[in-house]
Amino acid sequence: MDLLDKFDSIVAQRTALPFEEADPFTVVMDKIISETEAIINGRPTILAGTNNYMGMTFNQEALEAAHKALDDFGTGTTGSRVLNGTYGSHKTLEARIAEFYGVEHCMVFSTGYQANLGMISTLAGKNDYVIIDADSHASIYDGCAMGNATIVRFKHNDVAQLERRLKRLPEDAGKLLVVEGIYSMLGDSAPLKEILELGKEYGCETLVDEAHSMGFCGEKGRGIAEDLGVEHMVDYIVGTFSKSVGTIGGFAVSNHPKFDVLRLVCRPYVFTASLPPSVVASAIASIEAISRAGNRRAHLWENAKMLHGGLKEAGFDLATEKAESPIIAVCLPDIETATHFWENLLKEGVYVNMAVPPATPVGYNLMRVSICAQHTTEQVQEIITRFINTAKKINLKLGNA
Repeated sequence: MDLLDKFDSIVAQRTALPFEEADPFTVVMDKIISETEAIINGRPTILAGTNNYMGMTFNQEALEAAHKALDDFGTGTTGSRVLNGTYGSHKTLEARIAEFYGVEHCMVFSTGYQANLGMISTLAGKNDYVIIDADSHASIYDGCAMGNATIVRFKHNDVAQLERRLKRLPEDAGKLLVVEGIYSMLGDSAPLKEILELGKEYGCETLVDEAHSMGFCGEKGRGIAEDLGVEHMVDYIVGTFSKSVGTIGGFAVSNHPKFDVLRLVCRPYVFTASLPPSVVASAIASIEAISRAGNRRAHLWENAKMLHGGLKEAGFDLATEKAESPIIAVCLPDIETATHFWENLLKEGVYVNMAVPPATPVGYNLMRVSICAQHTTEQVQEIITRFINTAKKINLKLGNA
């Protein structure tokens, strides 16, 4: 038996999608013009699906820092953090993130995926329990599987069901409660205060993934926990550099007094090559910029509310009643409609993410739009206009029709 035969059904599903000229799996960014524009298939295209929330990919300070680090330290470390892969800049980055979050400890990972994989698999092992929201990111599920803990799921954002699950667990067992601040597909936020209160009541340690909320939630941009004033209830915060920070990498922060033992026992940290010095330098500069980017945060929220309001007024079916984040999820009736909509929207000059089952929660077929702080008001209006034009082109009936 061919070991790849088990994926034949997935290949068949993809082949059956009725794309004509382009599909989301093979899109190539021919040229990046700015944080919000690119050339795709020879066409100028508005980028509205990049997770570049704070628009840091062309931040001048970050670019200059990266160039200097390349000149001074070369292209990579060629080793893990516990071998030859810790440079002074890695420690500086960790200290800067710890300062940003107002905590004692920080570990930097090579990706955000590895941050979740490493933290969850190391903290919760055999005979422990990991309690997670059913709509959790794949990195959270994979961290649970790698750690061999018992996984306990509760319905998305359902605080009552969470409590019922917690009541059934042994009081003296090790328990890790993991939630996200903002969920990446629908763009909705967690009822974090209520969840954390329950976690503490039932003896859980708590981990909050702020990957899609860092940079623009809270007064200083630390995420949903800061925004709701509940950071003191969180034992571990995990985040990424690949969204608002505009580069690659991940991190975990904590005030736990034993935190540094993780550097010895966390396999995705110990056995992975460390981030290149240029990436580290750009991350430091970007985080510095984010910490003083109040006006940029405000403009991002204006963009998100404008886009959500404009699409809602046009009659599109949106996953949330109001803009809870820069992620606006437009719901379409079936996978064929989603396919035609995505391809024709790209022809209209707007790139978004197409997300369909099984990658989406509860069977949603989505056009997932992620807006950026650097989008102009005119660009946001143009995105709305081109969504409406695309709906007309494929004969999609809108709610106000």
